[in-house]
Amino acid sequence: MEYSHILWDFNGTILDDVGICMETINLLLSRRGLATLETRAEYQGHFRFPIEDYYRSVGFDFQKEPYDLLAHEWVAEYRRREGTAPLCAGARECLSYIKSRKIPQILFSATQRQMLTEQVEALGLTPYFDQILGNDNIYAAGKTALGQAWMAAEKPKKVLLVGDTEHDAKAAKAMGIDCALVCCGHQSETTLKATGFPVFSSLKDWKNHYFK
Repeated sequence: MEYSHILWDFNGTILDDVGICMETINLLLSRRGLATLETRAEYQGHFRFPIEDYYRSVGFDFQKEPYDLLAHEWVAEYRRREGTAPLCAGARECLSYIKSRKIPQILFSATQRQMLTEQVEALGLTPYFDQILGNDNIYAAGKTALGQAWMAAEKPKKVLLVGDTEHDAKAAKAMGIDCALVCCGHQSETTLKATGFPVFSSLKDWKNHYFK
């Protein structure tokens, strides 16, 4: 099936940042005497959008401390670690292959756009993307409205969104586009399969399925 555009999620799909995300949230939790997340599976079980709900799930009390302050603290600590996060296995190869097919690639993330742009530049990925879509704030409430606005402006023929969370699936449904999920990121295979979209164990498996 030939797509006119590929929309890529970033965190957990292209950038393997689950490890540093766990380190960062555990630092915030430990500073407040709260229980930390011991395993990747435990982390994946809590992670969700909007991120504010995820914070509640792990134990933060917004009556004691507002989400705004926690979000700024998290971003500061994450950014100290972001340079240590590798790309997901096969990410650069997939981006290069899609570019060779001359299919426009759009980075589509709930991350603040400036932060996203800086991360992409640092990783040497800028040449692969025709557009970078990110939010205008750090609060990561979601990206559905961002995607719908892009669809209305661009009117693309056939789009595939590649992501690693149920929020990617929900955004794709709201946008009326196809979605494929990889279970090497922020949510488990069980959670992703419940969306009804195809789920792959790796980006290599995703590429081999869609671009034989």
